[in-house]
Amino acid sequence: MIIFTTNLGDIEIELDFERAPVSAKNFLKYCEDGFYEGTIFHRVIKGFMVQGGGMTVDLEEKPTRAAIVNEANRGLKNVKGTLAMARTDAPHSATGQFFINLGNNDFLDHTGTTNDGWGYAVFGAVTSGMDVVRKMEKARTTSKMGHDDVPREPIIVEKVTINYPDKR
Repeated sequence: MIIFTTNLGDIEIELDFERAPVSAKNFLKYCEDGFYEGTIFHRVIKGFMVQGGGMTVDLEEKPTRAAIVNEANRGLKNVKGTLAMARTDAPHSATGQFFINLGNNDFLDHTGTTNDGWGYAVFGAVTSGMDVVRKMEKARTTSKMGHDDVPREPIIVEKVTINYPDKR
């Protein structure tokens, strides 16, 4: 389990190393490196998702490691409370950013190996703290520095606690 301590409360996350090993290990490595501490949830869309994992309070993007393979074709679904890798339009472009699904977002699931069909790889789930995620969802948002849906008051990851045996 991983605990994200935010300025709104704690979120406990369980990773799925069996069905999404590349994504889960990637996320764990970013956690081990302290990458997420001091980042914000920079995109909040009510009823859809909250996204974080790569921007500072000043909306500066943090440098990441290389992109990973998209594991959206491994059967995990974008349902409420799951974590998925954020990416660009390119299917295999995910690095450190992720999102928490606020609803059942089946349109994000894998449907084929085309650019449009690849989907977004789920790699874990919130096991405790959905009340905190719902607080995030209620944040008033604005457009800022070329980004839409940015919370007016920063939602900050203050600390990351890892309670996993070595998974590398």
